[in-house]
Amino acid sequence: MKKRIAIFISGRGSNMEAIAGQARDGILRDVCEIVLVFSNRPDAAGLKIAENMGISTACIPSAGKKRGEFDRDVLQLLQPLNIDLIVLAGYMRLLSPVLIRAYPDRIVNIHPADTRAYQGIDAYAWAFDNKLPKTYITVHFVDEGMDTGEIIAQRELNIKGLKTLEQIEEKGLALEHEMYSEVLRDLCKNT
Repeated sequence: MKKRIAIFISGRGSNMEAIAGQARDGILRDVCEIVLVFSNRPDAAGLKIAENMGISTACIPSAGKKRGEFDRDVLQLLQPLNIDLIVLAGYMRLLSPVLIRAYPDRIVNIHPADTRAYQGIDAYAWAFDNKLPKTYITVHFVDEGMDTGEIIAQRELNIKGLKTLEQIEEKGLALEHEMYSEVLRDLCKNT
């Protein structure tokens, strides 16, 4: 039976688009269906992309709302959908215990660094600024910390010789797009 997935985004939705493509006619086709693309920002470009792909979308603006209050609203939206897995794909809001406890070990995130070395935003800039020869892409379960949950998978990203942050981001996103769907396939098959 296919797993029912909700993808959370806050912006352009490039990882969401890659996952949706794999769910439509790639490696995720037989293991999951995307029942919702959700955003906390009404101007998130990924919402339009999802709509154009025929995926249901929803938005609850988070501006000015406390995390717990906002996540209770999100939980109300999700409950009737019988979601098996929440996939964070560029979702730029820290989840509260309200949502995390409702979906224990069923919320995953992708982070462009080794989460044991760097948590938070701008991880590619961190690698670039520190002149690292390599960094990692990490998929992890979401817990109540920021990028502190159990690591599901990691892949090395060789950035030696890349001269600009844009080059690192481009190479990193290509790996993210490939890796996230592969990890999701394994999760959906094994849970």
